[in-house]
Amino acid sequence: MTQPATDKISRRRVDVLTSLAVVFFLIAVVFAGAPMLNARPSTLAGLLLLIGLAGVAFLGLFVLRAGVEPHAEPEPAAEKFITALGEPAAVAGPDGRIVTANAAWREAVGASPRLPKGGTSATSLFAALTAARKGETARAAIKAGGAEHQALVAPLAPKRFLIRLTGAGAATLALPAAALEVINAVATAGPPPPQVLDAFAAASPFGAALLEGEDPFAAGIVEANPALKAVAGGGEVGQLFGELIEPASRADAAERLAAGAAANAGAPLEVRLAHDPARIAHLYLTKTEGRWVAYLVDVSEQKQIELQLSQSQKMQAIGQLAGGVAHDFNNLLTAVFMQLDVLAARHPVGDPSFEGLNEIRQISTRAADLVRKLLAFSRKQTVQREILDLGELISESEVLLRRVLYEDVKLATEYGRNLPQVRVDRGQLETAVMNLAVNARDAVRAHGGGTVKIRTARLTQEQARELGYPLAQGDQALIEVSDDGPGIPTDVMEKIFEPFFTTKPVGEGTGLGLATVYGIVKQSDGWISVDSRPGEGAAFRIFLPVHHQEAVIQAAPQPIAPKRPAARDLSGAGRILFVEDEDAVRGVAAKLLRARGYEVIEAASGEEALELAESHAGEIDLMISDVVMPGMQGPDLLKQARQYLGAAPVMFISGYAESEFSDLLEGETNVSFLPKPIDIKTLAERVKLELQKAA
Repeated sequence: MTQPATDKISRRRVDVLTSLAVVFFLIAVVFAGAPMLNARPSTLAGLLLLIGLAGVAFLGLFVLRAGVEPHAEPEPAAEKFITALGEPAAVAGPDGRIVTANAAWREAVGASPRLPKGGTSATSLFAALTAARKGETARAAIKAGGAEHQALVAPLAPKRFLIRLTGAGAATLALPAAALEVINAVATAGPPPPQVLDAFAAASPFGAALLEGEDPFAAGIVEANPALKAVAGGGEVGQLFGELIEPASRADAAERLAAGAAANAGAPLEVRLAHDPARIAHLYLTKTEGRWVAYLVDVSEQKQIELQLSQSQKMQAIGQLAGGVAHDFNNLLTAVFMQLDVLAARHPVGDPSFEGLNEIRQISTRAADLVRKLLAFSRKQTVQREILDLGELISESEVLLRRVLYEDVKLATEYGRNLPQVRVDRGQLETAVMNLAVNARDAVRAHGGGTVKIRTARLTQEQARELGYPLAQGDQALIEVSDDGPGIPTDVMEKIFEPFFTTKPVGEGTGLGLATVYGIVKQSDGWISVDSRPGEGAAFRIFLPVHHQEAVIQAAPQPIAPKRPAARDLSGAGRILFVEDEDAVRGVAAKLLRARGYEVIEAASGEEALELAESHAGEIDLMISDVVMPGMQGPDLLKQARQYLGAAPVMFISGYAESEFSDLLEGETNVSFLPKPIDIKTLAERVKLELQKAA
């Protein structure tokens, strides 16, 4: 083993020659600058020459230093392995430097510290090294010492390649099987398992842990960053990682991981956390040599937002469907009610058919009430807002609420100080409070009775946000209906405002109570929230914007006088323009009005009605029109036909209006509204009242 000593002598000789070259180069530079130093450079040219010489000296030293081949330190394990081979062999780095070589290699190729650089050898070696980087074994031609050698280039370890001479001038002995196994094991070995979390994972805001074991869910935690405890509620060293995940979710995640649906594609495993199953996290796993690096990212808020968006879109779609169905259904019910009026005239009390007709009317009335709830949910009810005092509104409703609640249910009320005014539809808000009170009554009665409490208050913006209205702006009026019943189960909470969802037995509820409340509150520009825990009762809170009196613009007088006595004599005289696109409604209504003494001009569309209004300009005493029609809408018809109607009153009838009725008819006077479904008695009473008012 004299070769290492020879290598040292060779390196020492190279160092001495390099040192002499540097010394002679510096002497040459000094002699070149000596004349200028003796002349004491006072001119710009002399000064520039000295600067140039200094630059040349610096560059020369840099080039000389770069030209010196740094000798790679031999690797003991690789050196022993190469020495054991009987054929010429060497271990080289990716840049062509020889790391170590055996005696047979130096005898065949020489003692050069690098693989051949030029000619066909360089091209062949470059291609072979490229293939070796990909884990393949390739052949190359090496020309050295005046002879050409055939070589095999194979990957040995990261950034290390084994080169064996197999051609002329070299032994062609095949490697033993054991040696091949060692080479392949070294070549295919991955990076060593991590010992600690890297700096990024340790300081990350999401949970990270280093795990020891083949199964990540049964692996122990070797190290965890501080964020893991905040996310998962645990993460002590030695704790099983699977204990941080809810059992059912853990089993599902393990099954998906085994099926290969996870980390390779970068897809996370969605899991629920053991300390709080309501919280959802994304789990990312990376495996290296029996150890796992796990990242746990809490996505509960993101999932909640996605759920709320999905719920909102679903309810909006159902609302649009419900609104469209309700509009058509109201037209059909109107025709049914009017035909019942015709039949009732032919079959009075005492007639065998009277009882059957009366039952049909009751069923139709229930259907009409169901449609009204659908319209409330879909926010397509026609709104007639008025300014109301919150305390007075609830106080007036309290009398009716006490009749609705049973003896085993106590009603408690709490009125706050400085209660504000709100601008809402009285009937809608009373319906919302009634539905909430009835729901609370049923909840407490199912568990032997209890208390239903209604509380009103004026809240600041901060108080409203604390109580469940996150987007509150300015002061809010609060109506809270609470009970001390069993509360709402967690799995039901997400569905309570969906239409037709109910926990009551079949036949005891339509599932539209809370859906109606939701629609009414939203149409009133308000917000509704629920606070409930199993066994602790439930509290529904309605938030409404406070109406400031100084911002009120004096509105036109309400067209409907609710306290006006109904007309007993339903006959009358006058010319009525009746506009309705539904033939069944228009035909029977016109027939019944004519039977009561009125002259009726029928129009099936807004365009036809405008032509009739123009041809009968000044001769029409009352126009009755549907609001929503194909083509020209009712409000548009009024604006264009007003010049032909003069001061004649106008009465709109509709199954629903797309927006607030007062907005549709802004600037118009002497206009009233009658919601469908309607019967002939109600229609005839209103027609006579409107004509009397205009007389």
